[in-house]
Amino acid sequence: MSADWSWLFLDAHGNPMEGEGLTTTGFPTQSDAESYLGESWRELLDAGVEAVTLRENDAVVYGPMSLRAAE
Repeated sequence: MSADWSWLFLDAHGNPMEGEGLTTTGFPTQSDAESYLGESWRELLDAGVEAVTLRENDAVVYGPMSLRAAE
């Protein structure tokens, strides 16, 4: 299986983020990508990520989606 699914991490201004603690590897399925997010969203917030966008290859599947609870 190929790793076609990936997350784009966004800061508070909507700018893409990269760096330590942010995965750069893809996932073989949408379910695997979403499971990763479900397990890691708190750590991502701690790293400064405010929102994420799910991509399949270069196509946006959904997002940006805030990592913060709705008020």
